Amino acid sequence: MKKIVLSLAGVMAAVAFAPEASAIPAFSRQTGMACAACHAQHFPVLNGFGRAFKAAGFTMMGAQEKVEDENLSIPASLNAAVLLKVRYQKTNGSDAAGAISGSSTNGGQWQFPDEYSLFFGGRVADSGALKVGMMMENNLKAAGAFAAGLRVPVVVELDSASVSVIPFTTDSLGAFYGYTESSNALNRAIRWAENRTQVFAHQYTGIGQGASTGIAAVVRSDMGYINVSRFAPQFVAATQMSSTAVHIAATPTIADFATVISAEFVTGESYTGTTAATKVATKGNGLTAQAHGELAGMETGLYFAYSKAAKGNGTVASQFNASTTNDVKATQIGADFTVIPHTLSVGANYLSGTNGAGESEKYITFTGVYDLMQNVAVVANYSIGSGTAFNAGGASDATVVGSTGKNLLTLMLESAW
Repeated sequence: MKKIVLSLAGVMAAVAFAPEASAIPAFSRQTGMACAACHAQHFPVLNGFGRAFKAAGFTMMGAQEKVEDENLSIPASLNAAVLLKVRYQKTNGSDAAGAISGSSTNGGQWQFPDEYSLFFGGRVADSGALKVGMMMENNLKAAGAFAAGLRVPVVVELDSASVSVIPFTTDSLGAFYGYTESSNALNRAIRWAENRTQVFAHQYTGIGQGASTGIAAVVRSDMGYINVSRFAPQFVAATQMSSTAVHIAATPTIADFATVISAEFVTGESYTGTTAATKVATKGNGLTAQAHGELAGMETGLYFAYSKAAKGNGTVASQFNASTTNDVKATQIGADFTVIPHTLSVGANYLSGTNGAGESEKYITFTGVYDLMQNVAVVANYSIGSGTAFNAGGASDATVVGSTGKNLLTLMLESAW
C-alpha cells in the first residue's frame, strides 16, 4: 500500500477536486465523494481521510452548491441520511416456561428494526480558520426521545494544529462521543464488529457507552490529539457536569500502517437525576491501539484494547459497575481482513473479561461483512463464550432461567441512504 500522509490542508484540497460519485449519506452528499473515500474496509471504520474530515468539524465541501455572503458559507441543501439495521439474533440460554418464541434472543429474535435513524450533518459555518459543523442522530425507534445524539464542533485551525470545543449529548454512546478517532468502540456506535460486549473491552466494562451530556475540548495535530471532556451521565441534561473523560492519542504511521494508540481515563462523581440519591461514580480507564494497512495484499485492520471499570465504594455506586467487591476488566485483540476488495471482509477477535462477580468470561468471535453495495451490507458475527461465569451457578449459566447463555449469533442487513 502506498504511504499516504494527510494534513488538514491536503484533505481540503482533495475534497475541492473530488469527483462526483453516487453519493449516499449526509457527508457523502456534502463532499460529492463515495463512502470509500472516508471509510477503511467497511462502514463505520474511518481511514485517515475520514478522521481528518471529522477533525475539521464535518465542514469540508466538494462540488455541492453553497449559499455564501459576508460571514456566511453553508450548503444550499440540508444534508441528511437514513440508517437502517435489521437483525436476527440467537443465543443459547434458557427462557421461563411458557415464554413466547422470539420474546428473547434465546428463541431466535428478529429485530426489525434494530436501528432506524435519521441523520443530519455537515457545515454550519466556515470563515477562514474558524469552522462550525454538526452531526445529529434522530433515532426513530427510541421511545420518549427523538434525538439519540448531537454534537456541534467549533474548530479553530492554527498553522500546525487545530483546537475544538464540542458540545455534545447522547442517549447511549458514552462520554467519548464528543471526539474520538478510534474504531474500537470507545464510542459505542463506532465499532468494526457488531457483537458489542463480546468483542470490545470498553463495551464489556461499560466505560464506552451510556447517556452523556458534556463539552469536549480537543487539541489535534498530525502527531495525535488530546480530548478532555467534562460531562454528566445524563441525556439532554440541565445539571452540573462533574465528571471528566480524558482521551490521549498518538497517530503515527508505522511501517505503512496508519495507527491510533491511546489511553483513556474517566473520573469524578455526577448525578443521573435531580436528587442526591442518583449520585454515581464514573471511574474507569483503558488503553487502545489500532492499525490499518495491508498484509499479503489484503487491506487489514489490527485492534487491541484493555479496559477497567472501578467497583463502587459502598457509599456511591459506580455508573459502570454494580459490584462493590470486584473491578470489571477486559482485554481484547482482533484482526479484520478484506479478502475481496470493496466486497468481503472477515475477522476474528478474542476477549477475556472478569465480571462484577469475579467470574471469568472469554469470547472468541468470528466476523464477516459482505458489501452488496458501498451503502448496503450483510453482516454476520458469531461469538463463542467460555469461563467460570458459564459454569453451573455462574452469572451466565445457561440453565438459569432468563440467562442468554454463552453463544451469540448475529445476522444483519445494514443500509444507509
